[in-house]
Amino acid sequence: MEENKFDEQENKNDEVVYRIPKWLIILTIVFALTTVYFALVANSVIGFDFKVKYGVEKYTSSEDLAYYKERYEDVDELRKYIEDNFYKDISDMDFKEGMIRGLFATLQDPYSTYFNEEEFKSFKEMNNGAYGGLGITISPAKDGYITVIGTFEDTPASRAGIKRGDKIVKVNGVEYPASKMDVAVSKMKGEPGTTVNITIRRDGEDFDLDIERALIVINSVESEIIDKEENIGYIRIRSFDSKVFDEFVENYDYIVDEGAKSFIIDLRGNPGGSLSECVYLADFLLGKQKIVSTKTRNGEEKVFNSDSDKVKLPFIVLIDGGSASASEILAAAIQDSNTAKLVGTKSFGKGIVQTVLPYGNGTGFKITTSEYFTPNGRNIHDKGIEPDVEIELSKDFEYSDRTTDNQLQKAIEILINESK
Repeated sequence: MEENKFDEQENKNDEVVYRIPKWLIILTIVFALTTVYFALVANSVIGFDFKVKYGVEKYTSSEDLAYYKERYEDVDELRKYIEDNFYKDISDMDFKEGMIRGLFATLQDPYSTYFNEEEFKSFKEMNNGAYGGLGITISPAKDGYITVIGTFEDTPASRAGIKRGDKIVKVNGVEYPASKMDVAVSKMKGEPGTTVNITIRRDGEDFDLDIERALIVINSVESEIIDKEENIGYIRIRSFDSKVFDEFVENYDYIVDEGAKSFIIDLRGNPGGSLSECVYLADFLLGKQKIVSTKTRNGEEKVFNSDSDKVKLPFIVLIDGGSASASEILAAAIQDSNTAKLVGTKSFGKGIVQTVLPYGNGTGFKITTSEYFTPNGRNIHDKGIEPDVEIELSKDFEYSDRTTDNQLQKAIEILINESK
């Protein structure tokens, strides 16, 4: 009897199994199909995203999970511990931005950095040639400090007495090393009429300057006939922004129309900028030759050449310690081809190229992607370019008085002598 009772119970259980409500069965099927669909979509999207960003083959979902777990699980655990245990309220802190900045900081390259929305906007404004700020050109130096390489004439920075070689230690009381230069720049910029406090280190001593910001409008190129008797033109290039080539051609045409028989290109204090604008300008000045080549870590090389057309007038180029990056590319191409003499002092020595990209939601970043080499194969990074005629700028130099500019006067002298 016990066996029959057991058999009856088993049959009852079978009946229960087959009497599951239809709505539950349909819901289960729908859920299963939906899960499969999203798994396939996720695999496709994540795989595509990884392939585009990192050049790797598609991952399956499990592989993606393993990839993240291996590299970032401990970081996420650390973040959670900080959130739970830090002694101050950190609810307003952006850990995502901090981790992104950490990626770039790990590179230990002052030219590679992340921009938040405010900083990226500031960066783009400066490249467009107009912004609220001080009128100062700075660069990260090997000693770890933000270093002044030049100021624009008649700007808050020049009127405050800031000089080339000064170290900017603090902005509004906050210390900024060279690795955080772009953050410091965004803090020095601001609405015209507002004030910013800058801590300057000069000859081992620190002092503070309260400087009122102004609207800085940079004319990338300016020109004049500097010696009317000898018909010598003068073209100054302040930076290689997005419109410098067109402006240079306009200014060159102007001095030619005014009767120039030779001219001087002034690259002093020019921190560089767009590689493409520099190449366009070199092509305009030089005959058929190599202008510059760039090489990536993987050995991928890109060569930029000029055609046979070139300017007809003889010229001289002025350089100094503030001439960097694109300025040095142009100066080196001219020097290696023996097209013109370089006069002044050794250039800054920045022989690497950055790529600037948007990252999303108004943010962006720049990263050093290659080195560049002069036509003769020189890499001038941390070395600079030695001028053909070396002459230190006079201590009596004043922006408003050309006669105190002994480097410029030397260039004029050379052009006059060569024309005889």
